[in-house]
Amino acid sequence: MRKPVIFVLIGLSILIVSALAGSQKGLKVTASICKGIQDREPVGEGESFPPEVGKLYCHSLVEGAEDSTAVTHIWYYGQEEMAEVDLPVRSPHWRTWSSKVILPQWQGWWRVDVLSAEGDTLSSAYFVIK
Repeated sequence: MRKPVIFVLIGLSILIVSALAGSQKGLKVTASICKGIQDREPVGEGESFPPEVGKLYCHSLVEGAEDSTAVTHIWYYGQEEMAEVDLPVRSPHWRTWSSKVILPQWQGWWRVDVLSAEGDTLSSAYFVIK
């Protein structure tokens, strides 16, 4: 009876090790919200913006990628998901960004979660429209 249990445990161990080998464990992300991007750098960074801002950007500096991978920006207004954007990462030091049009009536708290290709939260940026 013990042999099948051992084989199952070995099989699960192999799956876990394979999954970890394919993940980007050393990935570090710094995310910021800004009014624009110039020369791949954030411009007008902040945590509070007026309702007439029009469009905002989430700029992410991704460091430590060992292979080509991707990150995902998920924009939330309160608890409601407003946008999901997949972005490629193609070097160990990579800058990328997404944008979201902000309507004047969408006042309140926002956040952008930056997820790894595996779905782990790497960073979050918070801001308010008021």
